[in-house]
Amino acid sequence: MLRSVMPFLQLLRRTLTALLLTALVLTAFWQAWAWHVRLGTEPGVAGEINGFAYTPFRRDQSPLEKRYPTPEQIAHDLELLALYTKRIRTYGVTDAPTLYPLAYQRKFEVAMGLWVSADQALSEREIAAGLQLAERYDNITRIVVGNEALLRKEMTVAEMAAYLDRVREELRRRFPDKNRRPLVSTAEPWHVWLKNPELADHVDFVMIHLLPYHEGIDASRALDYAFGRLEEVQKRFPKLPVVIGEIGWPSRGEVMPNLLGGDERAEASIENAAHFVRGFLSDPRSLFLDYYIMEAFDQPWKVAVEGWAGAHWGVFDADRQPKYSLDGLIVRDVRWQEKAKLATLIGAPLLFALAFLLASWNLLGRLWLMGLTQLCVIVLLIGAYLPKDYYLSRGDLVGLVFLIVATLMTAAVLLSHGFEFGEVLFKRQWRRRFTPLPPVPPEKAPFVSIHLACYNEPPEMVIATIDSLVAMDYPHFEVIVVDNNTTDEALWKPVEAHCAQLGDRVKFFHLPKWPGFKAGALNFALRQTDPRAEVVGVVDADYVVERDWLARLIPHFLESPLVAVVQAPQAHREYEHSFFQRMCNWEFEGFFRIGMHHRNERNALIQHGTMTLIRRPMLEAVGGWSEWCICEDTELGLRLLERGYEIRYVDHIFGRGLTPSDFAAIKSQRFRWAFGAMQILKAHMPYLLGRKPSNLTFAQRYHFLTGWFAWFGDALHLIFAMGSLFWTLGMIYAPKTFTLPVATLAAPVLGFMAFKSALGPILYRRTMQTKWIDILGASILSVGLSHTIARGVLAGLTHKKGTFVRTPKGWRAKGTFAFFGPIREELGMLTAITASGALLVAQRGWLSLEIRLWIAILALQTIPYLAAVLCQIIAYLPDNTPPETADDKKPFPSPS
Repeated sequence: MLRSVMPFLQLLRRTLTALLLTALVLTAFWQAWAWHVRLGTEPGVAGEINGFAYTPFRRDQSPLEKRYPTPEQIAHDLELLALYTKRIRTYGVTDAPTLYPLAYQRKFEVAMGLWVSADQALSEREIAAGLQLAERYDNITRIVVGNEALLRKEMTVAEMAAYLDRVREELRRRFPDKNRRPLVSTAEPWHVWLKNPELADHVDFVMIHLLPYHEGIDASRALDYAFGRLEEVQKRFPKLPVVIGEIGWPSRGEVMPNLLGGDERAEASIENAAHFVRGFLSDPRSLFLDYYIMEAFDQPWKVAVEGWAGAHWGVFDADRQPKYSLDGLIVRDVRWQEKAKLATLIGAPLLFALAFLLASWNLLGRLWLMGLTQLCVIVLLIGAYLPKDYYLSRGDLVGLVFLIVATLMTAAVLLSHGFEFGEVLFKRQWRRRFTPLPPVPPEKAPFVSIHLACYNEPPEMVIATIDSLVAMDYPHFEVIVVDNNTTDEALWKPVEAHCAQLGDRVKFFHLPKWPGFKAGALNFALRQTDPRAEVVGVVDADYVVERDWLARLIPHFLESPLVAVVQAPQAHREYEHSFFQRMCNWEFEGFFRIGMHHRNERNALIQHGTMTLIRRPMLEAVGGWSEWCICEDTELGLRLLERGYEIRYVDHIFGRGLTPSDFAAIKSQRFRWAFGAMQILKAHMPYLLGRKPSNLTFAQRYHFLTGWFAWFGDALHLIFAMGSLFWTLGMIYAPKTFTLPVATLAAPVLGFMAFKSALGPILYRRTMQTKWIDILGASILSVGLSHTIARGVLAGLTHKKGTFVRTPKGWRAKGTFAFFGPIREELGMLTAITASGALLVAQRGWLSLEIRLWIAILALQTIPYLAAVLCQIIAYLPDNTPPETADDKKPFPSPS
């Protein structure tokens, strides 16, 4: 009875554990989000607000483009404002004339603005229409002739005085009753009034603007500063009422330096806007003032005429949602709960699936990946909300899409790396962990054919490989050496002569002109293979193999008829004398000690073309090596997996080759790998996506689709770098079209990239016995190859055929300009990005958070190019590093 119940109890336990972990992660993120957005409490509004500056345009409307609000929209605005005030100040009459009868119906007292400017025809229309409205509606108690026209230098004081006198005279004529007559003034910042006191002779009251943000006054002292300027104006004009036509603070915008110099600056933010507006409204001095808060609703169209901050002065956003509370708790984002709920709905099933499916991981590991997943969900959700939170032009939307794609790809790469990181560090026990097996009796040992293809290789290197193969302790094998397309007899003739001395076990073939690159040579060798051979082995021409390679790995084929490939890791020799070659060694080592175990766990191994053993009937059944692909080894492995066969990885070093000789050589190798990977992906995509039948499991599809995410990330980095360069130049030369990307998304992109970069070194340190200096070197090389990989990926996606270029293992480029040849593209990108960033800072300054974040993003773009230059410098250093002793055969540790 207990046995029958146990599976159910185990399932119940896993389910409850998954639910508990999901609730724990979601609660933690809710609390962290709430803590992040909370700005505290301050005194709020005491009673009714005296008035709002009001312009009725909505998000998609603009007087510049002749798109106007409807009467219904204006009525909705007035109903909303009626909850706070019964007084509004407007700026014009001809754009939205229905505003005034609607305000009259709702008993709003209106300070009507007439847009008087250098456009005389418009000014005349405004005055004529305004006077008619004033006659019709007695709730218009003030008329404001012009708004900051003197500040903009659109007219002189004399011209403005003439307009004021004309309007006042016309009102006296139309309104004999002084008590019914609207009062007249113009609106200017406080300092314009003080500079032009004669203007007061032509007005009934003084309307000033108090906007400390524009003067670069820090928010902490802006309120006292505003009251000080008000008092200054009141003293200058003691016989006239002083009305504050605008007072407020923008929620977003540029950082404004202090007009008088010094380190003080004004920052536009929700926190500062709430602090300033609520502070003003709750200040006892405000009870005795006549004022209009600047302004009721955000006006996105103002970006074109006032800059970024111009769109963000509203207490409400353009969608008529409050940006901050006027009483009680202040938060950075009033939509945060809406976003958090949506993030919970999206994240909960993902987190539960992770917690349930990763039961073989320890608790810390599951929390790690769940937290990382939920963080990515939140960041992408915030990015999706940006068009709602910000007012973006068409150009901005292009930039936003660009940033969101970059964020999405960065998140995908981060999660795939996070999964690998978590499995390596937190998995309790590996299900597929293969080790060398004891040799089988000679009579049971199958016949093996070892194939060695070479092209333009140093003969002494190839001979060393052949000698190590011949010396193996295995009873039944042959060695087939195929030299293809080598034209220099001094390279292949010594190899041929040496093979002739080794007897019938070694066969040598020289193919002067042979198609198919390495795959063509291997297919030729397959046709020459002894009919007795059951297994084919492949080694590179620079490998020296251990005597027990075949003896210890061939038994894996006898354990299961489904085993198609048994793979041993690549490893290197003679690298200790050169720091650059140490970098190459440890950069390779990371994949074989980390990535190969991660993929082997789900039988999704990448087969590589050396130290590999393949069951011959299966190799022939799938058609041999693919000559159309320059990464024929990986492509063959995927074809075998599609047939449902098994590939085993034994992490024990049975052979060592030479590292690439210099940076140009490893760049050539990595370009070929990236190009070939894209060839494979294009050819096998129907099988990976399930559009064509195969035996691939979901896990295998996952690994072959996401396994190249890091390389796709490199390609996107190149595209992103080019786009960033283009956008920076646009911000410099066409600032109205190209604006700064929003910090909300730029910051997570930076954080994700930095976080992803830290995972590799941590894994290296935990899984390999080496020094930090070697980890640093491997990391520099990995990053320095980014541009080359990007070019390989893009070329592989756009070209059908590639050229197989062997990786030089024994020479270094020479010549006067040889140093610059391999890195000319990287140097060009480095120079262009650095120069554009410096030019942007010279033009815009360093104060804005957005500027600093954008410069940080540009700096991040330069890292691969800096790393490439550094790699080239290191490759040219003298080979005098003393050799190190390291236990390179240390087995991969089991996660605890």
